[in-house]
Parts: sequence; structure tokens; C-alpha cells
Amino acid sequence: MDVYQQSPVRIMFPGTGGFAAHEAVLINTGGGIAGGDRLKYDVTVLPNASLAVTSQAAEKVYRALNVPAQISTRLKAHDGAKLAWLPQETIVFNWARLSRETEIDVNSGSEVLALEWLVLGRVAYGEKVVGGHISDSWRVRKDGRLIWADSFRVSDHLFPQLHRKALLSNFKAIATLLYYGPDVESRLELMREIASSPSCHQAATRVGGVIVLRFAAELSSDLRIGLSNFLRQLGPELGEGPFRVPKMWAC
Repeated sequence: MDVYQQSPVRIMFPGTGGFAAHEAVLINTGGGIAGGDRLKYDVTVLPNASLAVTSQAAEKVYRALNVPAQISTRLKAHDGAKLAWLPQETIVFNWARLSRETEIDVNSGSEVLALEWLVLGRVAYGEKVVGGHISDSWRVRKDGRLIWADSFRVSDHLFPQLHRKALLSNFKAIATLLYYGPDVESRLELMREIASSPSCHQAATRVGGVIVLRFAAELSSDLRIGLSNFLRQLGPELGEGPFRVPKMWAC
């Protein structure tokens, strides 16, 4: 009903091939972000509405001297609403600095699937991330009450240690996928079954009424395959709605 956009972000609504759910595509016309840049996304899905939100391409975070780039996302799903937040990956260049916050507000009758994924460096160019800063936090609230919180933080002196098995091992691409909706117990078992993929490692659990899935791979291409396969199988199980592989992922 209401759309507001301000440079460098554009919002487009391409055709979705006859699907009932609409797909919104976010475009950063600046081609990436660097220190001091701020991007803010607010998405509200009204009662009984359905919406998928993705991005035109991977977000790139360039090198910064000291001040981080900031990405703030606020998602809200009203009673009976279905919302899929499925942007493409965020690529963190060597010595980039990023602070990202994702807040989700749900209620008893809404259904939300939300994804964020990080890629450390441009592996195809042989780039290794040896310094910089990443802060990535999640907050999920149900009827105004906090039900899940999570933070990932790594800064300059920790990057050389990320290869340790207790940390990221050899994984350069990681993703967090959240699901909130009905029948979480049965759907947790379903998601564990379909998440199995030879292209990447994955695990799923339930915390505070939210299903949390983690994916990790050495290459971003393998992570994309794993996530795409998961969404391709999950969508039909969840019925009509926006929970499917975004068309922009194949462009």
C-alpha cells in the first residue's frame, strides 16, 4: 500500500510468473557500501497479505579505515501475514567493516522465513580476509516480547584465527535462516530432512518458538546451491505463499 525509497536504494516489483505472492526486489544503485554508508530497510506485511523480498545482486562491503558500513533491517508481519526475506549474499572484502542488525516482529498468526548470509572475501580472486570488522545481530520479538537473540562478531585480531575448527574451520560462506510459524515441532523435523545437502554443512534447532538453521560452505557457490535446494523443497511443504527460491537468484 505504501512504498518509500531513497537513493541509492530502489524497490522494483517484477513479474512473478502468475504466483499469488508478490516479489519485491531491492537494488543498491551504488554498487556496494563502504565505511560510513548506512542502508535501512523496513518491511511491513499487513494482515493476510503475502510478500517475498530479495535483492538484485550480492551486496558488497568494501574496505574501510575505521567507521563501519551499517545495514539495518526491520521486518514486521501482522496476523495472517506471510513474509519471506531472502536477499542474496553479502560479500565482505578484505579490511571491510560492517555492522548489520536484523529485527523481526511477529505475532501468533504470522509466518516468516528470513535469511542472511555472509561471504568472506572474493575467493575467485584469491582474496583472503585477514582484517576488518563484522558485527551481525538478530532480534526476534513475538507480540513485543523478545524470544530469540543472536550475535556474530569478529574483529581485526580474530580473523587469522577463524580457520580453527572451533570457529569457522575452512568455511568462507555462512548463512542463518529463521522460520517462525505454525507447527514448529513437525516442521523442524521436516527442515532437518530436506536441509541435508552434499554441497554444504547444515544444522537446525528450535529456540523460543523459532526454528534456526545454519548453513556453511567453503565456496559461496556451494552455499547458494544448498540454500536453493532447501527452499525448492521447502516451498511446496509450506503451501501457497512466498517461501520459494526467488527468481532473481537465477538471473
